[in-house]
Amino acid sequence: MLLGKTLRSTTFKLALISIGVFGAVVIVLFGYVYWSTTNFVLSRSDSAIEAERAALRNIYDMSGREGLIQAIERRSSTASFKGSVYLLGDQLFSRVAGNLKEWPVVKGAGQWTEFKSDVLGQKTDQALYRATWETLPDGFHLLVGKDISDLNRFATEIYAALAFAIFLIFVLAAVASVNVTRRTVGRIESISTTSRAIMETGLGRRIPIRGTQDEWDHLAQNLNSMLERIETLMGEVKQMSDNVAHDLRTPLARMRGRLEKASIEKNAPDHDQSLISETMADLDDVLRMFSSLTRISQIEAVNQTAAFRIVNLGEIATEVADLFDAAAEGKGGRVEVFGDKTARVNADRDLLFDAISNLVDNAVKHGREGGLVSIRLDHKGGEVILSVSDDGPGIPSEEFGHIFKRFYRLERSRSMPGNGLGLSLVAAVARLHGASIKLIDNAPGLRVELRFPFIDSIGDTTYGRSAASAA
Repeated sequence: MLLGKTLRSTTFKLALISIGVFGAVVIVLFGYVYWSTTNFVLSRSDSAIEAERAALRNIYDMSGREGLIQAIERRSSTASFKGSVYLLGDQLFSRVAGNLKEWPVVKGAGQWTEFKSDVLGQKTDQALYRATWETLPDGFHLLVGKDISDLNRFATEIYAALAFAIFLIFVLAAVASVNVTRRTVGRIESISTTSRAIMETGLGRRIPIRGTQDEWDHLAQNLNSMLERIETLMGEVKQMSDNVAHDLRTPLARMRGRLEKASIEKNAPDHDQSLISETMADLDDVLRMFSSLTRISQIEAVNQTAAFRIVNLGEIATEVADLFDAAAEGKGGRVEVFGDKTARVNADRDLLFDAISNLVDNAVKHGREGGLVSIRLDHKGGEVILSVSDDGPGIPSEEFGHIFKRFYRLERSRSMPGNGLGLSLVAAVARLHGASIKLIDNAPGLRVELRFPFIDSIGDTTYGRSAASAA
């Protein structure tokens, strides 16, 4: 089964193509080596033959035919000229002198030719010779050549080595290709099997990691991280659905009870008006909840940076402080802005106003009676830091990782107005602006820090960056 998938896989086909290309390159390389080697040896041999022929012709020109015959006989019987062949033939190519038995079948005068022949006085098999010849002025013919049998054997060995190398390369490459492809197909099949199991049983399964730390392990780790993220998101969606159902149950039940009571009782106009007002208030709470959810989804779904401008963060903080100062005074407290009120950031002014308003609103609601809610602006480490702090009871540190979740509320806050979406909106706005969020125990109370990239007062050069985080 696995072998069939291996042979049909794209990886195996690509491996075969690679083997073919590699084999062709090897063949061309060996061919070039053979061609360049034989040409070099032949050129050396041809130069020696041509020099020997020129020397004999010079002897002929100086001493005539008899001198040439003596020179040929002397060279034919001298050991230092072993491997060379000489032949002087008459007008009919009959042997006159030399160490060849007869005139061989050769090409025309002045051309290089190769032939096999026996040498006088030698009992070896016919050797391969390379020679050239010319016709002398008296009509006789002079042939001079050398034994190139060694070169021929070398060429044969090159051919054999080339054939063996090509065969070995293809065998090794085929074996390696099958093994690599089977390994690849095996890992892909493992991922596919786990994926099918996930589709059938849920997100609890994970892709196995073999511990080899190769690219397949890295892929499996990334896919497992993605599955964990999806499982977390699905859990958040389920939690949000449960919270929506929980938060809607109370106002809807109250509205139904009032309407049912009104349908079976006859009440005075003033009582009816009170019932209608209370019902409308509950409906407004429900509508505000869905409006907040819609706004958060819009911020998270689209990178809405078209409305970004260089804005004065101090001015926005001051406006928010003025807006909530009356609410703070109702509890005997106050809202004040401290620090550098000229700090500027690249932001959507309306979204930033909403985010700071939610932080200040929470601080006012959960701060102590007669307490101070402070908004502070600072520059530190290439960032603009906006912090909102109160001096109330604060929250436990183990809750820090949860308060930015949608609908999440502390137990002591469930009796107070609100739907648990304000800080979720703050987290979404922070992510959009590339700002980080940090929660700090204010001892007493809680301090929430937003860290924005710093904008120079002269230009709009960013000197710092923070990754968005909803801690």
